[in-house]
Amino acid sequence: MRIVLLLAALAGALAVVLGFILTRDDKAVDLRGSQPPDGLVLPDAVANTPAFDGKALAITFLDTQCTEACPIAASQIAEAMRLLGDDRGRVLAVAYSVDPVHDTPASITSFLRRNRAAGEIRYVDGSVASLRKVWSAFQILPSTDTGNSNMHSVPVRVYDSEGRWRSTLHPGVDLTPANLAHDLEAVLE
Repeated sequence: MRIVLLLAALAGALAVVLGFILTRDDKAVDLRGSQPPDGLVLPDAVANTPAFDGKALAITFLDTQCTEACPIAASQIAEAMRLLGDDRGRVLAVAYSVDPVHDTPASITSFLRRNRAAGEIRYVDGSVASLRKVWSAFQILPSTDTGNSNMHSVPVRVYDSEGRWRSTLHPGVDLTPANLAHDLEAVLE
């Protein structure tokens, strides 16, 4: 009897989970990155950026002096962009500096070239004050606050063309060119 009750409870739980998955944003989307709760959208600090209008986005946070996660993230994002083929024009990869004091135009150009990401990632630099609004909105720990170029947040967040946050991938965990390209293509459908 206990087994029957346990199986019935499991079946009920499975039905609830499947119902949630099938009604999430009105259709199921197979994503490889971790999925945030429904309703989270692109922060106001960047939502009105004209270049983002109607595009799926891969957004990350980089430091040109970083030697650990940043080179991996930049090269894998760039390769994912190249994998998109015909969908490439509907997607934008953006990296916000987490160390604007040391991320100079020359270091940004060198970093992107070194990691085969030139022309694939739009690297956004600015003053600490202007970028602090972005870091705060995305809840990012910048290297400018840690004092260490290798110690900062480096998620790669995927947003659909309506600005809804759909998945997050992490260098060294689940960020691969194939996974990122897959998630970007999935949110374009």
